[in-house]
Amino acid sequence: MSILCGGPLLEGVYCLACARWAWKRCLHTAGYDSETWGLATAEEFEPVPRLCRYILAVYEDDPQHPLWEPPGGYGINPDWLILRRTYEDNHGRAPPYILYLDHDHADIVLAIKGLKFSKESDYAVLLDNKLGKRKIDGGYVHNGLLKAAGWFLDVECDILKELVEKYPNYTLTFTGHSLGSGVAAMLTLLVVLHRDKLGNIDRRRIRCYAVAPARCMSLNLAVRYADVINSVVLQDDFLPRIATPLEDIFKYLFCLPCLLCLRCMRDTCLLDEKVIKDPRRLYAPGRLYHIVERKTYRLGRFPPIVRTAVPVDGRFEHIVFSCNATSDHSIISIEREAQRAMDVMVEKDDIMEIPAKQRMERQETLAREDREEYRAALQRAVTLPVPHAYSSSKYGTFNEVADSHRWSGESSFGSSKTRENWDELIERLFDKDESGHMVLKKSQRDD
Repeated sequence: MSILCGGPLLEGVYCLACARWAWKRCLHTAGYDSETWGLATAEEFEPVPRLCRYILAVYEDDPQHPLWEPPGGYGINPDWLILRRTYEDNHGRAPPYILYLDHDHADIVLAIKGLKFSKESDYAVLLDNKLGKRKIDGGYVHNGLLKAAGWFLDVECDILKELVEKYPNYTLTFTGHSLGSGVAAMLTLLVVLHRDKLGNIDRRRIRCYAVAPARCMSLNLAVRYADVINSVVLQDDFLPRIATPLEDIFKYLFCLPCLLCLRCMRDTCLLDEKVIKDPRRLYAPGRLYHIVERKTYRLGRFPPIVRTAVPVDGRFEHIVFSCNATSDHSIISIEREAQRAMDVMVEKDDIMEIPAKQRMERQETLAREDREEYRAALQRAVTLPVPHAYSSSKYGTFNEVADSHRWSGESSFGSSKTRENWDELIERLFDKDESGHMVLKKSQRDD
């Protein structure tokens, strides 16, 4: 009898949990994900529309007769196009891509195409992963994307090294959309770990722009590589908010009632602290740029704004119920809105009529603030605590990642024991002066 009486009670609790989950989900909009972030500037966001056009050019089957060309064209000089690889050239190991030498912006660009639904090889890359299957540099990554990036590095290493050494003042930029964004992020990670393969290129010359990024690396890596990897998300884009494996993507696209109920109970019972402490959970990589061009409970589109941050918690953790969740993933939509946002930023700067000297000072200030925000994110990752996270030292280069490890292996900084050894070495060699700065001990100077 008591069991029968408890049935309605359990049913009521379940209904309340479902109602709470539905209430939170229906009221949650993409604008809430970045409402506390700062606004991006025209200087730091300038590469995004241009790189989106380069990616869009990779989608063209015949560059001489383009189908998706945006207003103003792709901005690609055919004489500067170093190479172009198709699915046939890659033998299904990686998506198509182009290598472009952008003399106008002193940039060496490798742009990678996104997922093509009719290609089984793209599905194979996405499905080649299990939770916690591949670990590198003290964190977890998507196995299939890492293998594709390793193939890129093996095949194009020589030509990239040649270009980097021939143009020492050019930056090296990896960019991609959707599936290509995950490969580009993994390729950036490998290049940073193995800079000796590209002639010991300076880390500051390496950068990545992952457009509509896949969740491809654990939280500690996503924060640690925020100085070289940037992710660009348009409003309600679904991909940065869900796990990468293809079967999970189809779950959210079709939203079957049984899956909604399971997701309801899981989100209701799972605490945010437990999610952060899971070292195998994957996230969108690096610094995040969120393009927001729609407002809650309002029709139409507004002049887009771009918010940016290096968040540790709240990295697009909630699915947004929106009719634009898939259209915001389109590279055409992202390029259009990124260009509109850039035009708005430039227009505001023109109205303010900032002198050239003050503009340079502002760029230096912004660069310094970005470094401070990056260090603060590393420290917050340690405070929360995020598994395998550590803050960089502001003295010397003791936080540099070892380059001697294989790309498929782990960095020596993956263990706490090694970090403790570094701390002991610093304490043995250095003292703090009255102002708090680190100075070499007198005994070491005499030696």
